[in-house]
Amino acid sequence: MNTSLRSRRMARNHRRMAQQPRLNLVALMDIFTILVLFLMVNSGDVEVLQPDQNVTLPESLSEQRPEPTLTIKVTPEDILVEGRSIQGTDDALAQPESSLQALAVELQNQSARKPELSGRERELGRAVIIMGDRGTPYKLLRRIMATCAESGYRDISLAVYSKPPAPLAHPALASRRG
Repeated sequence: MNTSLRSRRMARNHRRMAQQPRLNLVALMDIFTILVLFLMVNSGDVEVLQPDQNVTLPESLSEQRPEPTLTIKVTPEDILVEGRSIQGTDDALAQPESSLQALAVELQNQSARKPELSGRERELGRAVIIMGDRGTPYKLLRRIMATCAESGYRDISLAVYSKPPAPLAHPALASRRG
């Protein structure tokens, strides 16, 4: 007896549905490949400063991130440029001058390694990040910043821990205060 087209189609679908489902690995591999490529491309945009054991950073509410630049670390014992000790902090505080000669020499050496200035650097000066311990005296930070400015490093950023902003008070409570 002839079966109708509809009954043959239904029988074929019932046989197909009775089989074990299969996983399409080709599509899964494509998704993982795209994911890996995405992570590789976007992982290069992050600069991670290695925190020093001797430096306790203060906290900040700013969301703007500094660009990769020369880093000066100020520990309770030493002033380090790119991880190399330049001068002791006690010696720096004992100097009568407002600038630090050893730091100025090192900054000149660093700027000689990259003599071309970008348009932003010509306008604002070379960039530097100062990573100072929370207990660093302001007098020492001021001397370091003055030395940086005299050496052409006028775009100065201070490294801090990013702290999320405090939540806003309920609007009804805020209006009662004001």
